[in-house]
Amino acid sequence: MAVGILLITHEGIGNAMIAVATRLLRKLPLDTTALEVPFDGDAESLLPLASAALRRVDGGHGVLVLTDLYGATPSNLGQRVARLGTPVRRVSALSLPMLLRVMNYADLPLDDLPAIAAAGARNGAIIDEA
Repeated sequence: MAVGILLITHEGIGNAMIAVATRLLRKLPLDTTALEVPFDGDAESLLPLASAALRRVDGGHGVLVLTDLYGATPSNLGQRVARLGTPVRRVSALSLPMLLRVMNYADLPLDDLPAIAAAGARNGAIIDEA
């Protein structure tokens, strides 16, 4: 009953996040892939690539799409891919704590993971008073 994870980010972010998470966890418990969008990329022309990435991680229980910046091309592409028929939930403001927290709750259903992801983002923020 595993959900797939699709990171849709600007160039240089998604694959780096997966690499660090893999290094920390040794093996990611959820099928995960990244689609890195060129800075001058167009959401409409990138839709076939996003659709293919979505299909790669969809094991039949839906896909959590994590994007880096709300309102930017990766987020807009995530919105479009969510309309393709596969159950999708989206969360923006991707961070490493968010991704790691999702991986630590790999047994949860798709509908529960957005709140888990958001909590990871909030709990990952530390104000250093030193």
